[in-house]
Amino acid sequence: MMSIPVTRRTFAQTLLTLPVAASAAINSKFHGVMLGAQSYSFRDRSVEDAIKAMQEIGIGYCELFSGHSEPKLASGKQMNRQELRMWRKTVSLDHFKKIKEQFQKAGIVLYAYNYSFRDDFDDDEITRGFEFAKALGVKCLTASANVKTAKRIDPFAKKAKIRVGMHNHSRIDPNEFATPESFAEAKKGNSPFIAVNLDIGHFTAANFDPVSFLSEHHADIVTLHIKDRKKDQGANVPFGEGDTKIKEVLTVLKEKKYAIPAMIEYEYKGAETVSEVKKCFEYCKKALG
Repeated sequence: MMSIPVTRRTFAQTLLTLPVAASAAINSKFHGVMLGAQSYSFRDRSVEDAIKAMQEIGIGYCELFSGHSEPKLASGKQMNRQELRMWRKTVSLDHFKKIKEQFQKAGIVLYAYNYSFRDDFDDDEITRGFEFAKALGVKCLTASANVKTAKRIDPFAKKAKIRVGMHNHSRIDPNEFATPESFAEAKKGNSPFIAVNLDIGHFTAANFDPVSFLSEHHADIVTLHIKDRKKDQGANVPFGEGDTKIKEVLTVLKEKKYAIPAMIEYEYKGAETVSEVKKCFEYCKKALG
């Protein structure tokens, strides 16, 4: 076989065709508890820069905020409702596969995708959410959904075999998730695919106990959002300054060995995003001993 001389140019061209090596997997499991972040914590930057921030902090699990996958208009403003609906229906799944590859290369487990089904979603828009989840390779969806929407979502979730964790806020409203009763209403059909994404900060602000809820309903919880808030609809505050039982919740995960990731969601006003999320991360690590 005739050999081909290797020049600087051909060597450089060869390098360009080689696959990019993935980073080593980031291990952010402490005492058996998966510590991660909701990428909404890094809402002030692109998904690429959010990934870099998570690498810098040492976060190995992520729940992807839909704002990190969906586009903005050229003006920098969010799409209006109709534009966003059409984008969701027509976007290539390759867009989501590329995001998946970015996380894989960074050594971060993309665990869940936050896609908030609401009453105004049509069937195609609901279907696409599960297609996005499969393209991303996530274990589940989380959704700031309406209570009434849960029954509509269930058959789509069953068909896709993907669980949907309903996310709670603190505002008490019959059609919003906030109370134990609102979760129970969504679970009336006993479907294994309608689940809970428990935000322990919001749950505390609504004057409910996340520790007892976690202990009683752990089989229905797909992810936790970790933040600190004051009771009685109080503000988001730095970890350790509110009424939320962060340490106690993490201790339950640790002692009971529940395979539920604890996703930090940075929402209080701090000095700088990365440094503040790092403080939250270190607080959780210390709470786990």
